[in-house]
Amino acid sequence: MTHTDKKADYQLGLSIFILLAFLTVAEYFVAVEFGSTLVLLLLAFAKGGLVLYYYMHAGKLLRDDSQAEHDSDTYKTNTNRLGLWLFMLSDSFVFGGLLVIRFGLMGLTRPELIQSLGLLVTSVLLISSFFMNRAEMAMAHGDRKTFLTSLSITIFLGIAFLIGVVGVEWQLAPFGPADGPEGAVFYMMTGMHAFHVLTGVIFLLIVLRNGIKNVYTPEKHWAVEASAIYWHFIDLVWIIFYPALYLIGKAVL
Repeated sequence: MTHTDKKADYQLGLSIFILLAFLTVAEYFVAVEFGSTLVLLLLAFAKGGLVLYYYMHAGKLLRDDSQAEHDSDTYKTNTNRLGLWLFMLSDSFVFGGLLVIRFGLMGLTRPELIQSLGLLVTSVLLISSFFMNRAEMAMAHGDRKTFLTSLSITIFLGIAFLIGVVGVEWQLAPFGPADGPEGAVFYMMTGMHAFHVLTGVIFLLIVLRNGIKNVYTPEKHWAVEASAIYWHFIDLVWIIFYPALYLIGKAVL
């Protein structure tokens, strides 16, 4: 890969992040000023599509590997990639079920939560996805220093997100897990997501340790790609959960 390719990949990652940030601010503005559920859904799907296509590289699943030898690295990586996506697809049914429960129990009302805190933790997770993408691109181009730095920042931001949700938001919420539908919905959705963030942080710590040991190369770094896809999947889930919990509908008084 050339230096120009690396620069282009870095710039694309930054452009996607800027667009995601703009859409998030627009989402917050729409919720505060207009409260349009339709517009919020459209913005959330736009953000999710960007993460899915550009950060998670969904297009790689369409690559034709029929000519690859079954014992080749290309075939093994493509097979591993398909397995990971199938796992995430099965996992998405869990989160989808939580969304069904959320709207089934509460309709278009939502818990009375701290809007600024919700926006803050969402921003932290989006920034972490930017650095995760940068770490993946850095390893693909052999930029080991940027890879280790960006991955470390991602881990730090992941931990910060957990502290913001579990350590702060859970303590400030005006209800407990057993206090009606809003309590059950809020703690189940954020708790399940926080568990996945925790497993993602552990995954990234393992990849960081191996990266420090110089295990990965631009030609062989499937673990880096897998950890990036999984981390962006966590971000994708929160992109949907954030408006469902904080923005959509009239607040419960």
